[in-house]
Amino acid sequence: MIPKRDKQAVGQRFLAAFRDAGAVEVAPDILLPAETLLDLYGEDIRARAYVTTDPLRGEVMLRPDFTVPVVQMHMANGAEPARYCYLGEVFRKQDPGEERPAHQRDNEYLQAGFELFAHDTGADAEVFALFQRLLVPHGLVSVIGDMGLLVQAVRSLPLSGARRDAALHHIWRPGRFARLIERFSNPQPPRDLPAPSGHWAGLRSQDEMARRIVRLQADATEPPLPPEWPQRLERLFAIAAPLPEAIAALRGLAAEWSDLRPAVERIADRVAALTRLGIDCDAIRFDASHGRHTMEYYDGFTFSFVAPDRLEWPPVASGGRYDALTAVLGRGCGRAIPAVGGIIRPGLVAELEAGA
Repeated sequence: MIPKRDKQAVGQRFLAAFRDAGAVEVAPDILLPAETLLDLYGEDIRARAYVTTDPLRGEVMLRPDFTVPVVQMHMANGAEPARYCYLGEVFRKQDPGEERPAHQRDNEYLQAGFELFAHDTGADAEVFALFQRLLVPHGLVSVIGDMGLLVQAVRSLPLSGARRDAALHHIWRPGRFARLIERFSNPQPPRDLPAPSGHWAGLRSQDEMARRIVRLQADATEPPLPPEWPQRLERLFAIAAPLPEAIAALRGLAAEWSDLRPAVERIADRVAALTRLGIDCDAIRFDASHGRHTMEYYDGFTFSFVAPDRLEWPPVASGGRYDALTAVLGRGCGRAIPAVGGIIRPGLVAELEAGA
């Protein structure tokens, strides 16, 4: 068991490195308003957040993450180019399911993080290079992905607007997404939805239920998704290889799926930027499905650093681009700015250093 003071010491090292990279240290509140923030995190974090009710403040939660409150703070104060760093605890429930896992995850653990708000197209490479420099000496393996590529793939499917929206909503949940695509690929039997003879009951209003019935009836008339599209999706999701091989595979797929070309070339440009920063891209693995297992607010470049001999561990570090999140939180003040960032778990690094 690594003492907390040792984990804090490791975290302070990373915090100092982030400050040296030009970041301003910030300290978001530990107790946050839950009502609006929970909607931004996605289903996974919503299910794992510690939520309670305060008699004056209403529904509140223990901080499950730093990025959302940092973005909220930045948008309220100006939405100009900026760099921030932080160190502190986050709190998440760990649901063991029906059986208690052999390797339990902490409910409370340290995060050291860096967030970059800028219109600079090289921001992705800058943030990744910073994390790579700090973490590769610990023997970690770096993996990257791009949610923008996957989102573009789904948007290009020949689906109705309602079906496309449903697929995009579940793209971060691979099991549900696969079931949706399977359903969309097969003719749907007509639904018998007779007019009710009794009183309407439940939490939904009569108008809401009526609109839902109309959507279900319309969905039953949708033509099936042609078989080549699920096959293309499977090929895309399966691409996982060292960066040069992955780029070649992506370009091969884009040759027959032209809607992917801009996203693929954006990835290639990012690789070129990393190379200019001195990063050995041959040692980086690209996984097309990588972003589907991260925070739902990541909508572009994603990355993680994993310990290859600690398969039971979560990523030691992770991050990505979250432009849509800044747009949502900046809407009320009329501001928005692209952003990318990431976090490191100092406790896991301390365990690596101790040989635990």
